[in-house]
Amino acid sequence: MTTYLLGGGGTAGHVNPLLAVADSLREREPESLVLVLGTKEGLEARLVPERGYELLIVDKVPFPRRPNRQAAAFPARFVKAIAQVRAHIREHRADVVVGFGGYASAPAYIAARREKVPFVVHEANARPGLANVLGARWAAGIGVAFEGTPLKRSQVVGMPLRHEIVDLDRAAMRTEAAEHFGMDAAQPVLLVFGGSLGALRLNEAFADSWRDVLAEGWQLLHVTGERSDLVDPHAPGYVMRRYVDRMDLAFALSDLIVSRAGSATVSEVSALGIPAVYVPYAVGNGEQRLNAASAVAAGAAILLEDGSFTGDTVRDTVVPLMADRERIDRMARAAEHVGTRTGTENVVAMIDRALSAAN
Repeated sequence: MTTYLLGGGGTAGHVNPLLAVADSLREREPESLVLVLGTKEGLEARLVPERGYELLIVDKVPFPRRPNRQAAAFPARFVKAIAQVRAHIREHRADVVVGFGGYASAPAYIAARREKVPFVVHEANARPGLANVLGARWAAGIGVAFEGTPLKRSQVVGMPLRHEIVDLDRAAMRTEAAEHFGMDAAQPVLLVFGGSLGALRLNEAFADSWRDVLAEGWQLLHVTGERSDLVDPHAPGYVMRRYVDRMDLAFALSDLIVSRAGSATVSEVSALGIPAVYVPYAVGNGEQRLNAASAVAAGAAILLEDGSFTGDTVRDTVVPLMADRERIDRMARAAEHVGTRTGTENVVAMIDRALSAAN
């Protein structure tokens, strides 16, 4: 029996790949113990217990970005967090630690090293976070989702994805998906979404241009996000949803996607071979632009600037693309060679190699 300790969290981008790997390990080895290390404040505090895993708590200790009172308290708080993880490792006799980034990962890497337990790092973004930059110095294995991620000794393993994405047969599910959303399976569909909270820029642009999309003979499935105050015009061919809990069906129905470029989104869209127009979120350290880079370079996607994305951009760029079926077909074929559905298996194989090398 093996005890796996998977650390990470804070956002869905860290928690979802962690859970995909956890599910795979539990399915393969029901007799083994899969534990998750996270904070009380992150998304993992809800999602991990819901999935049936024990969550071991570590204090949330953000890296200081500027000299202030929090920075002065950081060393002592970080030492305490490392001690918490070391105690978890000893109590549960963890055989290997796997980090996915986020606040829980940095103390996990140092604790594993001090306890002489092998650990593996998975980086979901093309621009790595501070925790994974730290862990990559000593990790037994380093997996990245995107080509060109600047972590030495890393290998591209892809993104661990949800079962419903990995197993999705888009063609076979198209009719069911059309019925689910009340759309016509015989007509092409443009899917627009910006994550669970939506994307104001995308929402405003399509509020101004949805008639142009329909005039091109396409249908529009617009997922606005739960905070959106857009008014649904209830126009034939235009389906507006605040939230969609069956994104697999939305993907099955999509012939072209306009979305942000979060690591999970790019990985899922590429794995499914769907052409895309990415509008990277402009706030942050620019990782969304980098996440989309490989798909854009392969010809599977195009990149548009958030600051200038308006209804006119849709009319001038997106609608002409929709009218060019040959180009969309070329983008779809290119997309099939960019993404992978084997990210989970690749990470598990890396964990196995780390365990073998340690024994």
